[in-house]
Amino acid sequence: MSEPYGAHEAGIAYISESSYGETPASPDMIEILTAENVEPAVSPSLIKVRGIGSRDVQFIRKGLRLVDVKFGYALQNIELLNFISTLGSMSLEVWYEKAGSIISLLHKGCRMDRAEVQCSVEAVIKADVSFIGQNLVAGTAKIGNSYTPWSDNPVAFYESYVKKQAATLERVTDWKFVIENHLKRVPVIRTTDGNLLKFLQERHRTITGEVTFEFETKEEYDDVINDTAFTLEIGLGSTNTAVFTDCKWETVSSPTRIEDLVALKAPFTAKSVTIS
Repeated sequence: MSEPYGAHEAGIAYISESSYGETPASPDMIEILTAENVEPAVSPSLIKVRGIGSRDVQFIRKGLRLVDVKFGYALQNIELLNFISTLGSMSLEVWYEKAGSIISLLHKGCRMDRAEVQCSVEAVIKADVSFIGQNLVAGTAKIGNSYTPWSDNPVAFYESYVKKQAATLERVTDWKFVIENHLKRVPVIRTTDGNLLKFLQERHRTITGEVTFEFETKEEYDDVINDTAFTLEIGLGSTNTAVFTDCKWETVSSPTRIEDLVALKAPFTAKSVTIS
């Protein structure tokens, strides 16, 4: 008798694709050991056909297959995160494994649509990433020749920093940023794989974030009042950084409550970002 799977029996790994939607043969997969959650999903976009003479649906046909996968993980390096900028395609495998039983969900033609990276005091840097794929193949065996995890330690808060105009800000308690590619599924009318998208095209990009400070100066209020633009550099461990240019604060607020220190919250928007 089959038994339910637990999260401890799940895994996730990826491999870059040289041709869109084509998983390399016998790939050496990169396993993500620090994944905290994963959510594979597929929808057939059912086409429901009605007709006169009945209150009920007459036919149900499959439509465009929508493949999505999202997961959160503790950041060890920027190898995976870089896909939000390069827009390279990959095959992502999510599997569930127990003695004598494997369920493999292979997501082909995946591109990263959204990445949210955040850090707080007394924690490691965490990333939540969302992918859109072209196809999903379910199997009973893992597809990789090998599965090798990263050896880097997760990046702790004390290995990060925030710089504004090259000056280190030592009042920061939390930061986060979000990059969205607004990918669009593009299907075409065709008889071969007609229910799969043909292109997955990037559109306008949005770059936002938020920095939380201990409230010690009026600098951020002055930035808003004076319409000041600036550069933010966020350390992502080792020598890795995310550099945001032409930033402006969206709002600045300092909630003040009894028996608590005052914090200043400052969401920002940037024109561009470089992760390296």
